[in-house]
Amino acid sequence: MDDGSVIPDMSVGPSITGPPDLRVYVRQTVATTSGPDTPRPAPRSLGASSRRELEEDELPGEMSPSLVASTFANLYSSSACTAVNSSTLMMGQALAGGEKLISSNGKFELGFFPTGSSKSSSNSTLPNWYLGIWFNKLPKFTPVWVANRDKPITEPALNLSKLTFAADGNLVIINYVTMSQIWSTQISSRTKTSSNTAAVLLDNGNLVIQDVSNATRKFWQSFDHPTDVILPGGKIGHNKLTGVKYRAVSKKNSVDPASGSYCMEHDPSGSKQIVDKLCNSSIVYFSTGKWNGQYFASVPEMSGNAFASVKFINNHEEEYWTVNTFNETVTAFIILDSNGLTKMLWVNDLQDFETLYIQPKNPCDVFAVCGPFTVCNDNALPLCSCMEGFSVKSPQDWNLDAKRGGCMRNTQLECSRNKSTKELTDHFFPISSVSRLPDNGHAMEAVASAQECTEVCLSNCSCTAYSYSKGVCSIWQGELFNVKQHNGTTETNGEILYLRLSAEEVQSWGNSGRRQMIIRVVVSVSVPALVLLVLVLSAIIQRKKRKLCSHSNNIKDGGGVLAFRYFDLQLATKNFSEKLGGGGFGNVFKGILSDSTGIAVKTLNGSGQGEKQFRAEVSTIGMIQHVNLIKLIGFCSEGDRRMIVYEYMQNRSLDVHLFGSNGTILDWGTRYQVAIGIAKGLSYLHESCRECIIHCDVKPENILLDTSFVPKVADFGMAKLLGRDFSRVLTTMRGTIGYLAPEWISGVAITQKVDVYSYGMLLLEIVSGRRNRLEECTSNGDHVVYFPLQAACRVQEGDFGSLVDHQLLGEVNIEEVERACKVACWCIQDNEFDRPTMANVVHVLEGLVELGKPPVPRLLQTILGSSNTP
Repeated sequence: MDDGSVIPDMSVGPSITGPPDLRVYVRQTVATTSGPDTPRPAPRSLGASSRRELEEDELPGEMSPSLVASTFANLYSSSACTAVNSSTLMMGQALAGGEKLISSNGKFELGFFPTGSSKSSSNSTLPNWYLGIWFNKLPKFTPVWVANRDKPITEPALNLSKLTFAADGNLVIINYVTMSQIWSTQISSRTKTSSNTAAVLLDNGNLVIQDVSNATRKFWQSFDHPTDVILPGGKIGHNKLTGVKYRAVSKKNSVDPASGSYCMEHDPSGSKQIVDKLCNSSIVYFSTGKWNGQYFASVPEMSGNAFASVKFINNHEEEYWTVNTFNETVTAFIILDSNGLTKMLWVNDLQDFETLYIQPKNPCDVFAVCGPFTVCNDNALPLCSCMEGFSVKSPQDWNLDAKRGGCMRNTQLECSRNKSTKELTDHFFPISSVSRLPDNGHAMEAVASAQECTEVCLSNCSCTAYSYSKGVCSIWQGELFNVKQHNGTTETNGEILYLRLSAEEVQSWGNSGRRQMIIRVVVSVSVPALVLLVLVLSAIIQRKKRKLCSHSNNIKDGGGVLAFRYFDLQLATKNFSEKLGGGGFGNVFKGILSDSTGIAVKTLNGSGQGEKQFRAEVSTIGMIQHVNLIKLIGFCSEGDRRMIVYEYMQNRSLDVHLFGSNGTILDWGTRYQVAIGIAKGLSYLHESCRECIIHCDVKPENILLDTSFVPKVADFGMAKLLGRDFSRVLTTMRGTIGYLAPEWISGVAITQKVDVYSYGMLLLEIVSGRRNRLEECTSNGDHVVYFPLQAACRVQEGDFGSLVDHQLLGEVNIEEVERACKVACWCIQDNEFDRPTMANVVHVLEGLVELGKPPVPRLLQTILGSSNTP
């Protein structure tokens, strides 16, 4: 194709498999700008006026006019060729609108794509064009890097701009209309590039400029200049020599990839942590906590992650963190979205995005996410709303999920007194239940009353709001940011923010509006007194009820499960004074019923996941009984209180004895019987109940031991019921990292085989006394070995004794050890169909069935690489 030609008609030419919008626009452009008789534009030289234009707009590191001229000469020379559907762009080649680079594994592609719109000189609306990298095979178009994010191409025909090499080795986008440079890699003049240079789109999505004869010699890479996405292998940090920051910058909104307001970067103060902050500001709204060599202090869930690793690189040239997935077939990335939230997304088998990690957890914690004069509520939709008397400043931006512009006044403040009557002209509107007041308030120490606080604000024309709480008067001037409100208007621990409004604004509400304002003022002042009165009356009523009712705990709800009152459990647990443990959904307390029965009371959050866990546990374990399943004694569902009452297990959970310093070292015989008992419990859940029950969170912490060390499978908060007519169930809830089956990670519907996988990992822990976590890895020369991988390889070699917990001092039944290790490695096979059922596992452990040697799971080999195999 001649470099000066328009894009050929796509209806007869090569197909374009880029973004759908790109294909449509290219066809429309060709239909309106070209035809069989359309003359091709002649090559143009760079005139003096064009050179002056470049010089006036030149940026540091951009090409000089002579280099631009040289580049155009290369483009129009007869030797210039075009790169189409290749991973490499050589010097002398050019990439035009409908063409692309595709990584050799087919996962990523680079090309031009349209989004948003701009107006041309003729006032016609045209799309903005960008050069970017996106996922090639995903149905949802998702750019992961954009070159010219802040300088879009706005020309009517995309083929008038091309990506090519300048004479100095820089990769550039040249606009043929203005004869100007749109974007450049800006390789430093100190970097000596090779005459044999090429741009290559690597399999990990990194675009590199490298020496063709020596691929390790890189002159530039997109991973050093991320936009809003960090791909596996990407960097967050900085270059010590050049000062270049490797940081993510949010995009402007859901459509516009231009640089937004938020940055994710290495802490500028020098502390070893990553922060989310307002760009070009010192305001930090989230920090990961300091790096301890394995994970960040504020992100402990990173520890024990068997599917991704975080590394910190610090050498004479660079200092950065990088994240890599162990399984390269899994598509994952980290994104800093336009609202300032850092998310880790995985692509499941349904080719959809699933969020595995989000920080900060409360969107309202992002600095000024809603903009000025707004109220943010984490538990409401929409998240942001304008304050009374204000309207959205840019409805178009709000519709694109970019609310940083906030709201503006409907009516400007009067800010004066009527000189004849001395009446106040501005009014105050109370915003109740405020859990976070605006930033940068000024405390007025000399003010002694609420009325005086009002007067102080009114006397200052720049004062826009005030609050008076606990004898302290605070006023705010100018715009109000970061106001956060509770749900409802009856929160007793909330503040009241008095917002200044024009009298004209209040009058425009009419009589109903004034009455509403008066009611709000009265309510906001009287709520604390009313709540106190209600509490006193409630206490009196409860006291009378307790006198009329016995303290018997024998209230049954059918099936032998007791329905406890909250007061009963308060008595049984001595007001929840003896804590046995805790987790993400609540705490567990020890108690004793009136008949001396020991109980464990699990308190759950009354909403969200806590409510889901409560229902799941009561609806599953409440209807089954087995010697190896924890017994449900009862529950409490009173108001927003959710509690589950179990039988008390004297010897607590299995992890205490396997890994804890205060537990009893279990001998081999006990361990083996524990393993069989757990298998029997899971087999009962899978095959003997009316409906198949998938536990979904099998791990040592969820195995309790009675006085005789009989195991009881516990914690059914994530359990799923699977009808006998169905083979799979889709769930977004996930178990614990390190015990998750590969198919669950990829997001497909699951079967009971996910429990089999978790049991296999648990069985390896029972045999070895070692945690199934990366932090429990051992060194093997210069390599690090993940224990399950080590175990699978040792089983292949027939070396079972070396896997046994050294605390047992060799006092084991080696035949039982062999059975346990073999069945564990069969349980953790990649393909669920290669795993045995739990009934098969019981038969093997009891010596009724013999197993051959299992293959080493490919996933484990991928985790640390086959070269790390011991």
